[in-house]
Amino acid sequence: MSFSNRFYLDSHIEIINASVEYGEIQHAIFDFDGTISLIREGWQSVMIPMMVEILTGTPNHESDKEIQATVTEFVDRLTGKQTIYQMIHLSKEIEKRGGNPSDPIVYKQIYHDRLMNHIQNRIDNLRTKTIQPPDMMVPGALDILKSMQVRGVTCYLASGTDEIFVLEEAHMLGIPEYFKGIYGALDNYKNFSKKMVIDRIIKENHLDGNELVAFGDGYVEIEDSKSVGGIAIGVACNEATRQGVDEWKRSRLISAGADVIIPDFREQQKLVKLLFVGN
Repeated sequence: MSFSNRFYLDSHIEIINASVEYGEIQHAIFDFDGTISLIREGWQSVMIPMMVEILTGTPNHESDKEIQATVTEFVDRLTGKQTIYQMIHLSKEIEKRGGNPSDPIVYKQIYHDRLMNHIQNRIDNLRTKTIQPPDMMVPGALDILKSMQVRGVTCYLASGTDEIFVLEEAHMLGIPEYFKGIYGALDNYKNFSKKMVIDRIIKENHLDGNELVAFGDGYVEIEDSKSVGGIAIGVACNEATRQGVDEWKRSRLISAGADVIIPDFREQQKLVKLLFVGN
């Protein structure tokens, strides 16, 4: 199929790869943070300063500005993988600067404690119903999940966040009923990856690539879905404002191989038409 306009049906749905064959989708995999949930919005503003602080304490560190650039690059590059991978890389950076790193799990715990301080008010408000789940979700996320359910698409949730927290936060948002499986990072991190989930879905259901669609805001899920011939929808949501496209995310998602870029799911009816009708 081809599109005369880069944007589908005068929407904000941006067609990056016009050669995709739609209409065969049976299974869908969703990333969690930044794709469905906004509970952890701003996590980078917690992780990056923590790592900069640690690296500026090493014997042979550069300027704060140089360390900031180094940390931002590898945190961004590893976004979507289990958090432990960012901490493993931090340990390597400490060694490179003459430091003696702790076990990466130690840094992961420091980060988690700081992140909890950052988001605790959101969690408390969800628990007390001071705010409603849609207020802590990417706009239209619940609608796209309902649309998938109505069409008989089997959905899965996969996150680089620890599984225990993904399950807890998914329940807070009231969305587990829409997923056949919810997966997150495990203590034995080598026993989980988004690629493992995708490969298993393909194998167990004997799927052709275009029978699987992946939705995500990170490099990993887009790249992994394209590696098996799946359809990749990049969600370039501006998490802080819940409005419009985050241009940095958009650029990263396109470089990862996204077929389509959307700011959020507000235009999910048109997105569903694209995915299931194809024109």
